[in-house]
Amino acid sequence: MTDDLIFYTNPMSRGRIVRWMLEEVGVPYRTEIIEYGPAMKSPDYLAINPMGKVPAIRRGDTVVTECAAICAWLADAYPDTGLAPAQADRAAYYRWLFFAAGPLEAAVTSRALEVEVPVERERMVGYGNFGAVMDTLEHAVSASDYIAGPEFSAADVYVGSHVGWGLAFGTIEQRPAFETYFARLSKREAYRCALAMDEAVAPPQAG
Repeated sequence: MTDDLIFYTNPMSRGRIVRWMLEEVGVPYRTEIIEYGPAMKSPDYLAINPMGKVPAIRRGDTVVTECAAICAWLADAYPDTGLAPAQADRAAYYRWLFFAAGPLEAAVTSRALEVEVPVERERMVGYGNFGAVMDTLEHAVSASDYIAGPEFSAADVYVGSHVGWGLAFGTIEQRPAFETYFARLSKREAYRCALAMDEAVAPPQAG
């Protein structure tokens, strides 16, 4: 097995987060498009990700799945990119990466599925309630230009992807702080390149 960096994805998936991160890292990688259906559940792909989901990355014998983990791993694997803060300054970086991977995604998914948590049971779910998550996210993106401080990091790729999708598809509230934050991120060359690459291989939209 070579040490080539391989990216398993589908353009209609959360793989778009990792594509953006890979373009920020700027190292060569090979893309393997995995179609939904039998290909994603095939023995060959299940050996990469037993969940049968994309994205995943592989370098040599190392396999990483889960978008937040992939973003963090790439930032550490290629430290010269400066996409992770210094070890002593990572509190906010870790905090918001895992906030987006946990409470934010869970709250947004529940809302999209029209799952309402009874007030008396909010303490049973990690996010409490949707409004609290939106308020917390608004505070986080308003505190500085970037989610973990004054410098762009891998956490912005992950959090920013959630914000951008949420604004586009109406799964998060249209708050000015969210719009300002994502507008800043979407000007980045790596974001624009990644978007164009995924759009180029995405299936045509009906209608």
